[in-house]
Amino acid sequence: MRIFFTVAITSLLLIAVSSYGVWTEQRTVGHYLSDLRIELAVNEGQPGDRGNLLGVQAQLSPADYQNIARLHRKLAAYLEQARNQGLINRKTIVVLPEHVGTWLLAAGEKNQLYQATTIDEAMSWLAVSNPVKFMGALFSATGENRLNDAHLRMKASSMAQDYQTLFGGLAKEFGVTLVAGSIVLPEPRVIDGKLQVGSGPLFNISVVFGSDGVPLGQPQRQMFPPKEQRGYIQPATDAGLNVVDTPAGRLGILIGSDSWYPRNYVLMNENGAELIAVPAFVVGNGSWSKPWRGDQSARLAAPADMQSAGIREGQAWQRLTLTSQAPASLARAGVSVFMRGQFWDQGSAGDSFASHNGSTISAPPREDKPGQGARLINVWL
Repeated sequence: MRIFFTVAITSLLLIAVSSYGVWTEQRTVGHYLSDLRIELAVNEGQPGDRGNLLGVQAQLSPADYQNIARLHRKLAAYLEQARNQGLINRKTIVVLPEHVGTWLLAAGEKNQLYQATTIDEAMSWLAVSNPVKFMGALFSATGENRLNDAHLRMKASSMAQDYQTLFGGLAKEFGVTLVAGSIVLPEPRVIDGKLQVGSGPLFNISVVFGSDGVPLGQPQRQMFPPKEQRGYIQPATDAGLNVVDTPAGRLGILIGSDSWYPRNYVLMNENGAELIAVPAFVVGNGSWSKPWRGDQSARLAAPADMQSAGIREGQAWQRLTLTSQAPASLARAGVSVFMRGQFWDQGSAGDSFASHNGSTISAPPREDKPGQGARLINVWL
């Protein structure tokens, strides 16, 4: 009888494990009607032969990331509408928002992940659906927040490949230089024209793709991630700032809060940056009009009047992002583009803005809530 029960229990366990293995491999693609609306919120300057900076403030959700073909269709629709308005030419530099590539971690997952109500629930589905990858990533995690580290690390190789395929493909398809927002990857580097990952710490990076779809130089690493992300994203304080040649001029990238630091503009000046792109992301619906959360880094020399509780998040971004404000920055123009959308219970905020010849041009404010549609921020050079 004991042998019978042992065999029965073993058989049930084998069936359960086999069923779980089959379940983890099932990836049904659900139907989704994507919102392709986009408005021209800023159109500064006059068209000419010197090119333009074109920020795309995309409106995205987890369902847009179910596969890269779906995400490509949405972003290509935005760019096609921009082209129809005469905003794309061979000297156009397109700038996408921060973390537009990071959410590729959700590509090719089970429907339960996209239907989750909270980001914690979604990440639990991510781990349960990819047990081997998750355990391997958890073992390799280097950050203080090992769980967040593992979630971002577990699909790093496929994320890097999807990132280059998607954004390099869009740059080539539309014949533009494309600043592909940002993506979080472990020890990323470009080798022989391919974005590859290592096994070290996670970095938030941005890659610029030329009109041939090939990366221009090495990835730009974020030097000063927000304090709430430093438990799993490594600050790259010694990485330096890259400036690349484009048909419209020399271009530098400052990711998110890196644009707050005066020293970074000095480095950009020394490297001859004529144009600056700032892919950005602010967490939380309504955060743009709430008190500025500041930063704990001793390297941020914020003006004294910004230390009071009265300054709002949006005001701080526009004060600290010193693009085109000589002598801090000698760049001719810049654009700050914010990620928008609702990712489970994590909302977003931010009204994109541009700088041109020392003046800041802001997009008209609107309510910080989902379903507002995407925006174009254009500056003629």
